[in-house]
Amino acid sequence: MAHDKMPAPATSDQQPNDPQFNVAQYNIARLLAPLDDPLLAGFVRDLDRINGLGDASPGFVWRLKTADGTSTSVRIRDDDALIVNYTVWSSVEALHDFTFRSAHVEVYRRRREWFELLDMPFAVLWWIAAGHVPDVPEAEARLAHLTAHGPTQHAFTFKQRFPAPVS
Repeated sequence: MAHDKMPAPATSDQQPNDPQFNVAQYNIARLLAPLDDPLLAGFVRDLDRINGLGDASPGFVWRLKTADGTSTSVRIRDDDALIVNYTVWSSVEALHDFTFRSAHVEVYRRRREWFELLDMPFAVLWWIAAGHVPDVPEAEARLAHLTAHGPTQHAFTFKQRFPAPVS
């Protein structure tokens, strides 16, 4: 799996007291059909546009991507229907703005057309040291922690956030 080098941490949108930390975001989704199925044509069509929007958004730091520019070929849990989205942002607020206040929300609202409704947590946030390049096992461990313990400083959600650690 190829990782792009993480650029220097963003400074505009950084939390004033926490310039040494960024927030990692990981979410999983189980596809209703293979990516080349017509059912997923709208999702696949929008991947490059939405990824580009994220990459250009204030506070964006990094995202997991393979040679095709997406993370749709990354496999987890021996399940070909599970796909991942993995990004790093300068703040929870910057991530929230991209997720819910940009054109990304149009695609987000259509998620039930393409993905199963999971009966477990599917998204997790956590603080990382600025410059740290996270990997999928780290993200899977954070999601497992959230599933087992609920939101904590170690693994949290948009709905129940925790501040960055004290430097």
